[in-house]
Amino acid sequence: MPDGLNKVMLIGNLGKDPEMRYTANGRAVTTFTLAVNRSYGGGQGGEERKEETEWFTVVTWEKLAELIGQHLQKGRKVFVEGRLASRSWDGPDGQKRYRTEVVANQVLFLDRPQGAPMPDIGGDIDPDDLPFDQ
Repeated sequence: MPDGLNKVMLIGNLGKDPEMRYTANGRAVTTFTLAVNRSYGGGQGGEERKEETEWFTVVTWEKLAELIGQHLQKGRKVFVEGRLASRSWDGPDGQKRYRTEVVANQVLFLDRPQGAPMPDIGGDIDPDDLPFDQ
């Protein structure tokens, strides 16, 4: 039996364009914010359906970071799988700061950029059979 489990799975939209940089030792790292919407209510009694948005900071490393930096933009829908990680640092005012982030090990693109052409997949495949909106 495992000692513990730290796993996060999210589906949402990028809140802004990803920010890619390289560490001092040359490792690619890309950070982006992810907006995840949740609907609730609207049950019996005429209650109005409500929606809330939860924001997450997602960090990717190495090859995944480079792919994210090259292919994703604000608004794109993605599936993110990873783990939660907390870090701390001293702010310019000397106060200790904390942040909890999702360190992603997998990011799946769930849509394609607006106006992008259908990929040339060859063969006699009907575009209506493809698993994403056209």
